Amino acid sequence: MKRETDYSLAQWATNLPVEWSITRQGNIADVIFSNVDKHTYDEEINVLLCNYTDVYYNNRITSKIEFMEASAEEREINKFQLKKGDVLATKDSESPDDIAISALVAEELPGVLCGYHLALVRPFPHKISGRYLAWLHSSKTFRAQYEARAVGVTRFGLAQHIFKEIIVPLPSLLEQERIATYLDKSCADIDAAVQAKRSQIEILETTKESLIESTVTKGLQPNKNLQRIDIDWMSEIPAHWKACRIKRIALRVDYGISEKTEEEGRFPVLKMGHIQNGEIVFTNLDYVDEVSDDLILEQGDVLYNRTNSWDKVGKAAVFRGEKKDQVTFASYLVRVRVNHKANPYFLNYVVNNAGFLGYARKLAIPSVQQSNLNSTRYCSLFIPLPPIAEQEAIVEFLDSKLANIKEVIAIINQQIKTLIEYRKSLIHECVTGKRRVTEADLEQV
Repeated sequence: MKRETDYSLAQWATNLPVEWSITRQGNIADVIFSNVDKHTYDEEINVLLCNYTDVYYNNRITSKIEFMEASAEEREINKFQLKKGDVLATKDSESPDDIAISALVAEELPGVLCGYHLALVRPFPHKISGRYLAWLHSSKTFRAQYEARAVGVTRFGLAQHIFKEIIVPLPSLLEQERIATYLDKSCADIDAAVQAKRSQIEILETTKESLIESTVTKGLQPNKNLQRIDIDWMSEIPAHWKACRIKRIALRVDYGISEKTEEEGRFPVLKMGHIQNGEIVFTNLDYVDEVSDDLILEQGDVLYNRTNSWDKVGKAAVFRGEKKDQVTFASYLVRVRVNHKANPYFLNYVVNNAGFLGYARKLAIPSVQQSNLNSTRYCSLFIPLPPIAEQEAIVEFLDSKLANIKEVIAIINQQIKTLIEYRKSLIHECVTGKRRVTEADLEQV
C-alpha cells in the first residue's frame, strides 16, 4: 500500500510505502553553516579543518584524510567539532547540478572542525540514522531538491533554510539501519568491481604505451643487430635505421594564425584542446573568415602544442582530412609537414609516446602556468627513422593493435557505466522504498 503526498519539489515522494513518514530535514536534524576560515591565529586554539574538497572527493570522512591545519576560538570548536554520524554537504558550486555533494563522518575525529563552504547536518539520533541520511544525499533524485533551489549566476549557493526545508522520507529507525547496512555492503562491492575494471584499463593503457615505444624504436621483428645511440629517450635502434632530427624530415614548419576567432565564419580553426590522444577532435570549433592558402591544412600534416601546461605541451596529432576541407590552426599550434623520408602517421606515433614527450618537455621553456616548446627546439629533437616501407608497415601494425585495445577499453568503459548506473538506481530504490530491505537481504550481501 502506498501513500500520496503534496510535496511538489519531491515528486519521487508521492509513492512511498504507507508506513513511512515524510518530514522536513530541519525536523530531524540540526543544520549548521560553518564560518571557520582557513587562517591560523596565535591567540586561537590549533585545530584541523574538514574542507570542501575533503567532502567533494570522499563519501566517508575518516582519520585517513589529511586535514588542513588552522585555528579556531573555543566557541567555534564547541559548535563545529565533527561527530560520528554527521553528514557534511557542499553548499555552493559552479553549477546547480553539482551541489549538496555529501559525505558521512564515519568515526569520531577529535579536533577536526567543519570548514567554510560546508553545511553540517547533525541528525537527531532518535529520529534518523546518519548513515541513512548520507545515503539519501547520495541519491541524485533526492538532491534534485537542492538543485531546483540553488541560486546564482556564475556560482550557485544554498541558504540555510533550504537545507532545513528539504523533504526527507522516513522509514523506521530499524529499517533505516537495514537500508544503510545493505547499501554499505552492496555499493562497496560495486565500487570494488568498478575499481577492478579501471585497473584493467590502466593495464591496457600501459600495454599500449609500451607497445608503441617498443615498436617505433625496435621495429616489428626481434632484431639482435642493434646499434647503440646516445639519445636521452632511446638507447638503441636497429642497425639499418637512422636517428635524425625532426628538421631533417620536415618539408615545412609553420606557426598558426593569431587572428581573433568567432563562433561563425568560413574556416574552422583548430586549437590546443582539439588535440587529444594523438587525434584531432572536431568539437567546439571557432572560425575565421580569411586565412592565407599556405595555412590551410593538408592530409598528413602533423600539429603539436607548442604552448600549454607542462603535461600537455608537445602533444601532437595528424590531420586526416584534405585541403578541400579548408581547416586552419591557431598560433599555439605548430604544423610540421614531412618530406618523402617520413610517414606522418609514423611520426605521430613517435612524438606522442611517453619516452619522446618526456625528452621533449625537458627542452620546453617554463613560464607562468605553461611551458613553451618552440619549433626550433622541437625540430632539433631526435627521432628514429626506419626505411619508408618499414615506417608504413609499423603504422599498419600499430593501427590494428591499438584499434583492438581501444575496442576492449570501450567495452570495459561500458561495463563501468552500467555498474555506476546500477549503483545509482539501487540507492534510489532503497531510500524511496521501491526496494524493501529485509534481514534476509543483509544475509545475502
